[in-house]
Amino acid sequence: MTDQAVDTEGVRPAGRAADEGRFLGRTRELKELRADIERAGLDTLSGRKAPRARVLLIAGRPGSGRTALAEELVRLVADRYDGVLRARLSGHDGAPVPVGQTARELLAALDLPAPAGAGEDDLAGELRTALADRRALVLLDDAADAAQVDALLPDTPECLVVAVSGGPLTGISDVRPCTLGGLDTKSAVELLSRYTGSVRITVDPRAAESLVEVCQGHPAALRLAGGWLATRPKATVADLAKQVHTEGDEGTPLSRVFRLVHASLPAATSRMLRLLALAPAGLVDPHTASALAGCSVNDARGALDGFVTLGLLRPVRSPLPQYEVPGCLYPLLKRLTDTLDRPGELQLARARMLERTVRLLQSCRTITETDDAEAREKLQGMPPSVRFPNPRAAEEWLRIRRPALLAAARLAVADGELDTLARRLMSQLVKAMVAHFGTRAAAPDLYGIHRLVLDVAERQKLPREQAAALLNLGDLDARTGRTRDALVRYRAALDAGRQANDPYATGRAMESVGGAHLELGDYDRAADWFGRALADCLARDEREGAARLYGRIAVAHTYAGRYGEALRGWRAAIAGYRKGGDVAAHARALSEVARVQEYAGRPEESLLTCHEAVELARRAEDVRLQAALQLRLADTLERLGDPASAQLHRGSAERLLGEEAQDAEGPEEAEDSKQDGDACEIRSASAED
Repeated sequence: MTDQAVDTEGVRPAGRAADEGRFLGRTRELKELRADIERAGLDTLSGRKAPRARVLLIAGRPGSGRTALAEELVRLVADRYDGVLRARLSGHDGAPVPVGQTARELLAALDLPAPAGAGEDDLAGELRTALADRRALVLLDDAADAAQVDALLPDTPECLVVAVSGGPLTGISDVRPCTLGGLDTKSAVELLSRYTGSVRITVDPRAAESLVEVCQGHPAALRLAGGWLATRPKATVADLAKQVHTEGDEGTPLSRVFRLVHASLPAATSRMLRLLALAPAGLVDPHTASALAGCSVNDARGALDGFVTLGLLRPVRSPLPQYEVPGCLYPLLKRLTDTLDRPGELQLARARMLERTVRLLQSCRTITETDDAEAREKLQGMPPSVRFPNPRAAEEWLRIRRPALLAAARLAVADGELDTLARRLMSQLVKAMVAHFGTRAAAPDLYGIHRLVLDVAERQKLPREQAAALLNLGDLDARTGRTRDALVRYRAALDAGRQANDPYATGRAMESVGGAHLELGDYDRAADWFGRALADCLARDEREGAARLYGRIAVAHTYAGRYGEALRGWRAAIAGYRKGGDVAAHARALSEVARVQEYAGRPEESLLTCHEAVELARRAEDVRLQAALQLRLADTLERLGDPASAQLHRGSAERLLGEEAQDAEGPEEAEDSKQDGDACEIRSASAED
């Protein structure tokens, strides 16, 4: 888990002061927490081995310094563990993060794969398995309830979990609680001095103590107070203490100081601050602020830096300028936004933000297509502010902004009134992720996006888009072994495609239904569905698709042991490929004919067909297929009692694979190429077959 996922609220001041300062106060709490790590648990005292990781709980209100204390504890004891994992269990708006999402992120931090679309229980189980033989320190920040923490607990006492929450975690046994109040006066005054400098504190120490008392030692309130003083060198600490006191007793100290700071801002600046409550996942960059407020990117960047100085935003450690709305301030911002801004203006700000995001994603994808003249022209037509200098910069932006982009898609769909923008956003997000990360690497995120697309399509009654989303979800289910789930998706896609009168979606769905039945071992139904898709292709005179489906029907017959029908299917496919001039596909189809002939006990015919396929593969310059065919020839010759010739063909296959490996860019790619070649190898008839 990256540092971006960690809520560093608490006593670490914002801006430059954050870099200059060290952790303040909480000496007693730290001592007790460290002692609790060594103290025997209830299971140990009763003579039983602890079945799960020990949990230390740091409880307190948002902004009380609970996360800062947790981070300091982690820093002090991290060297006892193999590594540190961090996760935040609530969003900036306080909504609980799904356990499955958290487990997936923690698995990613461990460099372990998590299947796209996997269920919450499966992902949590994968995480517990991954931590079973590790000695890990896990920081679970901002837990909404005990169930979230319980689902993620490692099943080993060698791990330690530090949980941060607003209250007790009832239901988890042997939890070590540490409840936070305000900072002690000395630490609170020192926190103020980091913003104001020591002079203003020294000349009136009683005023500083009075301000601390008014703020009840609340770190976030003191941080805002210090930021306000830092931007007003002529103001005294006594002036601020008096103003906070005159705010009355309404609300918490944090809300009183926040109202004062907000009221002191110019109208345009205070409006931008309020609009930051609309930022997805609470993550803001200059483009987001610019679009929300309707100002230039440079002006937005200056305003955001000013908010950092005031303690209203936290800078996120990132190569790109990015900021985070503190969770303790979000409810206050939201309340002001709902009170002072008209709903129409807020919706317009959301629309501007989504439109800017769509344009950035278009630019992010287009920069990868610079070999295309039309793409280059499109890129040059975009405003300079949304263009990326090179593909690497675009990929870095996409990777860094990924949490905010996914949150933007979820919020746009949940809004319900911006479905057109939401559809455009999700379309461009999918294209950008596939262009930069690849379909396999981006599959977990793509699964979630396709589900959102399906939600919008169903709400707007768009059967064509509904069919597309169902097909995409079915494909991802099939790739991760959930074939029965995929079959349900494909059948639903078929219904939607027929409703939309979309021949492509209908044909694709029928073929996919056949593929699912094939995977499930129901070869008769597979052949039947492939046949339906074939009839559809022939009716539309789609020769390439028809040739492919003849081959798929032949595969189903081969698995069912109907070799005569399989050969007829492959010959029909070959006729289609020959008419279309697809030499490579023709060669692959011939190789399958040779396979079926060998299965049928006709090795001599298989040998002749294989030679013909080798010649076609050579013409098509398909080195991997040539190598696979040479291996098939070697196997067949060995069965016919000609080991010398078999050895020659096997040597030819090795040379072909070696030449391809030398053409790769590096040793890793060469090894990948060799493995891919093996994966493409046409299996010969063997005892296993």
